[in-house]
Amino acid sequence: MEILSSRVILRPRDYERTLGFYRDALGLAIAREYPGGTVFFAGQSLIEVAGHGREDGDPAGFAGAIWLQVRDCGDTAAELALRGVAIDRAPKREPWGLVEMWVSDPDGVPLVFVEIPANHPLRRDIRGD
Repeated sequence: MEILSSRVILRPRDYERTLGFYRDALGLAIAREYPGGTVFFAGQSLIEVAGHGREDGDPAGFAGAIWLQVRDCGDTAAELALRGVAIDRAPKREPWGLVEMWVSDPDGVPLVFVEIPANHPLRRDIRGD
């Protein structure tokens, strides 16, 4: 199987509120808009906010998180706080060495902002090994 591209698709209960969160509060750039949805750039991935929303019988909650790498979690936390975004968990270095900060979108979807420190193995160039 070959995966050619990927994106996270969200089906919020309130399209306009969620659209505003990703566009205005997070400041993500729009990749494209279509009748019934908006797709945002999110680093090397895309986040699509679908306008058709959830149905009453759909499963509740979101069993994962949106992982967004940033250069500096402290700076990101300050910027989001200025935009009125509640920080669920302040930036902290995890036992696995990454700095993580958590926020939630209007439907409770967790967003993990991740800073990869300069000395972390994810930054190591393994081509020479």
